[in-house]
Amino acid sequence: MTGRVRSVLALGSNLGDSHGTLSLAVADLVDSQFVRLREVSPVVRSSPVGGPAGQPDYLNMVIEVETDLDPYAFLAHCQAVENKHQRIRDVRWGPRTLDVDIITFGDFTSDDERLTIPHPRAAERAFVLQPWAWMDSTARLGGWLVSELVGETADLAGIRPYEGADTQWVP
Repeated sequence: MTGRVRSVLALGSNLGDSHGTLSLAVADLVDSQFVRLREVSPVVRSSPVGGPAGQPDYLNMVIEVETDLDPYAFLAHCQAVENKHQRIRDVRWGPRTLDVDIITFGDFTSDDERLTIPHPRAAERAFVLQPWAWMDSTARLGGWLVSELVGETADLAGIRPYEGADTQWVP
């Protein structure tokens, strides 16, 4: 794959200063000559979906970038940003300082154990779809308008606008 590709990323955090982490993560993601920021969604607060009981709420957002990196180099870049923010992968869907998911990568599709694009659960997750629809009302995922998909999600009731209070949690 050559040339610039548009990619949609979903970011989430529910440990520490989540709002600050999301802000810094966006800056870190585009602090590369190979990645340029195009759009940023509003931040939402969401109830945890899956994972262990008793987790704090998440802050979530979506961004669109353009990149010159190939999909696997872009994945490595996103994981390096997660690692910079002390991401630990020990519990599936568990609490985290930062999660960066590649939702789309141009027209590229992949279904291997390292990288699945489009993201396999994005169409089911209001915490991805609602901020994305607010950012881009014409966005499509799998041929469907994102703004229509969000109404079909089981977690839509747990999505609230973020009003600026820090999300703090100490395990």
